[in-house]
Amino acid sequence: MAAEGWIWRWGWGWRCPGRPGLPCPGPGPTTPLLLLLLLGRVAADITDGNSEHLKREHSLIKPYQGVGSSSMPLWDFQGSTILTSQYVRLTPDERSKEGSIWNHQPCFLKDWEMHVHFRVHGAGKKNLHGDGIALWYTRDRLVSGPVFGSKDNFHGLAIFLDTYPNDESTERVFPYISVMVNNGSLSYDHSKDGRWTELAGCTADFRNRDHDTFLAVRYSRGRLTVMTDLEDKNEWKNCIDITGVRLPTGYYFGASAGTGDLSDNHDIISLKLFQLMVEHTPDEENIDWTKIEPSVSLLKSPKGGCVRPLPVWAWVPGVRPGLGHS
Repeated sequence: MAAEGWIWRWGWGWRCPGRPGLPCPGPGPTTPLLLLLLLGRVAADITDGNSEHLKREHSLIKPYQGVGSSSMPLWDFQGSTILTSQYVRLTPDERSKEGSIWNHQPCFLKDWEMHVHFRVHGAGKKNLHGDGIALWYTRDRLVSGPVFGSKDNFHGLAIFLDTYPNDESTERVFPYISVMVNNGSLSYDHSKDGRWTELAGCTADFRNRDHDTFLAVRYSRGRLTVMTDLEDKNEWKNCIDITGVRLPTGYYFGASAGTGDLSDNHDIISLKLFQLMVEHTPDEENIDWTKIEPSVSLLKSPKGGCVRPLPVWAWVPGVRPGLGHS
């Protein structure tokens, strides 16, 4: 069956054995009917998986083309990145390395889903490895910098797969996945592991696994969802689910990684982008989606407060500008 014929019922969570990164038809056997009934309107907004289509111009799939060269069709890479027949290695397990890979073509899909097959591994023992991978949907591409090998103050969306806790006072358990939306005004604070600009996150034990590890990112009608498959069970596990996210079209997909005093191998095996066939209102269709400013309508603070940005990150008396209670 062609890839576009497979279904991922969002939130049901099952993937098909033998088809890494591809969704499984129908609900899993543990899905409670009552839950589906209670979801009601939410379920109605979820696209029918039969309408999902793999977009090869935005996907990185084996067999790779251009092995041994410094470029490949549809993708550019820089820094320490090397291309092999089995994986794209963003950084080797060596100190002070950074690398990235970026899609040539801007993406003009309003609703999409990215499946990432990745691997983070190395010789370092507990808390003696770093730093992690960043997945990007941003305005600028191929700009190296201090944020997991890419630029700070970016425009767009970032998903951080962070393996090292720089903040010794943190209560979070690493490895840790978090998301950030930026209009260029915010800086990622490595010393706090991005805590003040994090929209949401979850602990995810993806390092040094002896089986395949996957992550899925879905953006549709302002709803951003991140799910993982890290236990070799062929099923998705919820990590992040937030609404009120506005992202423009015409940005670029990419992945980057960086090492410092500590290191790891950071590998991308595949990136698969699916178009979600979602109906929009006439008013939504008339919007110039390339002109939208990246924004979030409601941002929860790590300490339990919340800020409603105007239009993205607003200053509120007694609150750190656009970030959370001080």
